[in-house]
Amino acid sequence: MLSDQELHQIAMNLVGKQLESNSYEFLGVNSKLGVDPQFVCTKDRILYFVVVRAFCYPNDPLSPDTGLIKKVKEHAEKFEAVTYFAGVGVYHPDDSKLQVSKQSGYHLDFKGLYLASELL
Repeated sequence: MLSDQELHQIAMNLVGKQLESNSYEFLGVNSKLGVDPQFVCTKDRILYFVVVRAFCYPNDPLSPDTGLIKKVKEHAEKFEAVTYFAGVGVYHPDDSKLQVSKQSGYHLDFKGLYLASELL
């Protein structure tokens, strides 16, 4: 079974690649569990805070902890930053109800970045 940190790294890698491919410039990256935001970046002179979370069955990647999102959003506003949430489902490739392991590989469910204000 993959650890929470390994699941988090998988989600971070996916989101980081998407940010990079969309021309965001990274100012800071924190992959430590429980330390938010995971990405601080800029694009077109706008500052962004991005919270990344990995989810396994039966949890929904689009159902974040709204208390956390609100806390990060309030912190971001002090810096005039926009807050995004990126929920990534990490599932067993054969059956989402099974645990993900290094041997099984995984299937990713990522719908993109969501503005924190849309989730609150």
